[in-house]
Amino acid sequence: MAERDRWGAGRIPRLRLDELLDELQVRIDEMRGARDKLNGLLEAVLSVGRELDLPQVLQGIVEAAVVLVDAEYGALGIIGDDKKLARFLPVGISDDLRARIGDLPSGHGLLGELIRHPQPLRLAELSEHPASSGFPAHHPPMHSFLGVPVRVRDEVFGNLYLTQKRGEAEFDAEDEAVLSTLAVAAGIAIDNARLFEEVRLRERWLAASAECTSALLSGSSELEVLEMMVERARRITAAELGVVYLAEAGGCLRGALALGERAEAHRGLTLPREGTLAAAAFAAGRPVTTPDVTSDARVTFEPGRWKGFGPAVAVPVGTKDGVRGVLMLARRAGSPPFNESETEPLSGFAGQAALALELADRRRDAEQMSLLADHDRIARDLHDLAIQRLFATGMTLQSAQRFVEHPEASERLGRAIDDLDATIKIIRSTIFGLREHETREGMPGLRVRAVRTVEEAARALGFAPALRMEGLIDTDVPHPVADEVVAVLGEALTNVARHARASKVEVSLVVRGGTLTVAVSDDGIGIADNGPRSGLRNLAERAERQGGELTVVRGASGGTRLEWRVPLTRRP
Repeated sequence: MAERDRWGAGRIPRLRLDELLDELQVRIDEMRGARDKLNGLLEAVLSVGRELDLPQVLQGIVEAAVVLVDAEYGALGIIGDDKKLARFLPVGISDDLRARIGDLPSGHGLLGELIRHPQPLRLAELSEHPASSGFPAHHPPMHSFLGVPVRVRDEVFGNLYLTQKRGEAEFDAEDEAVLSTLAVAAGIAIDNARLFEEVRLRERWLAASAECTSALLSGSSELEVLEMMVERARRITAAELGVVYLAEAGGCLRGALALGERAEAHRGLTLPREGTLAAAAFAAGRPVTTPDVTSDARVTFEPGRWKGFGPAVAVPVGTKDGVRGVLMLARRAGSPPFNESETEPLSGFAGQAALALELADRRRDAEQMSLLADHDRIARDLHDLAIQRLFATGMTLQSAQRFVEHPEASERLGRAIDDLDATIKIIRSTIFGLREHETREGMPGLRVRAVRTVEEAARALGFAPALRMEGLIDTDVPHPVADEVVAVLGEALTNVARHARASKVEVSLVVRGGTLTVAVSDDGIGIADNGPRSGLRNLAERAERQGGELTVVRGASGGTRLEWRVPLTRRP
């Protein structure tokens, strides 16, 4: 009996010792787990802090969060200015499954709960939360949920979302503490990456500005400088389309230059005063942005030309003297919207575009003054030298004619004298045209106006058309007809820019035999038999009002040739 009592009393301490050892082992395992989690947290903090490229930082934060709390799925939702999810970076879902699910969430339902209330949220069953709105088709099942906000300088940048705790029913308080700590480190890393990105972006803008300034000072043409500016702006902002609209009389905007995807839908297009994002920026005198140009309520004029695009920004192009136009950039649908760090330097960059336009105007004025001075010199030389000699030669022939007895020879001398008289009249008419710098209404001559019209069309076409003028254009063409010619040239070249897809255009103005012929030829796709004819009807009516006619035919080597002919009434 005593022996049994001794062994029985010995089993009780041993059982308690086993229990203590088991409990100790559990505590050791917990400490090891906590140590491993702490080491993982430190490694995650270091990994996200080492990167300076913002997209890599954001992706690294989500991947680290999934590993730290042992979640099957994770995502980082970035909040936009409209308090919705501007970007959503998921982890754990394949690309194929993502494509089957469809559009990424925008911040409704449970995901929007953290946007509205930026506090940690932990759920054992997310479908039981009042804000839960269910899942779209093909979405994998999710139950446990943990979400924490990510703050950057007291501003909520976004939220970390974790679902489906592996091997357990729900996330615990330790998971929440670890994820909250990672969110603090993520906010610091995001802030550093954004500062680095802003510095790098500022350097790129400075380099582009210096390049454009060098082009301006080196004497590059207005079109070349504008093309360079639009291309650099597209590259820096990752925009797929860039358009420069210039202001015209009446407050309308015309697409003078377009580069990138679907540029032909904007090149040469005249915009009304309202109904476009460019018009809104022009009227406001400040940059105007939109996350989706296709659904923006301000875009009512031909919204179909923006198909496939999403975020867009319109920046006024002007100086202190006034707004000259608008620079517009657009990205594909689904791209991140333009933020303040991108639009702020765009305003200064657009100011350089205005400077290019101003400098081009001054150069044209200087060239025009030089041309007029040359006209004066040529007119003086013709009057003082050519006419005097021709007149003297004619007098000599007239005096010699009476000594010629042969009838045929005398007749030939008479014709030669008549030809000299006609030549003197032509030269005098030419001198009159050279010296008639301005018309009675203060408008330049037809030659100058035609040159300006062709130069303006070069912006819409993307290249300079060839121009040939022949005959007494400034003297034999009446002012009303000259006005019609300028309108015809402008409309014909606009039609080429909008419809022809041409790479070469030739323009000619010829005065011969009492008829003025305006011809515009291109190497484009040619005119369709069932295409719109409203523009051609306008040109035909202008010709008929002057007693002339319009013909449009296919060119000898393709393209289209337009001829506008009207009779002229010579000066008395």
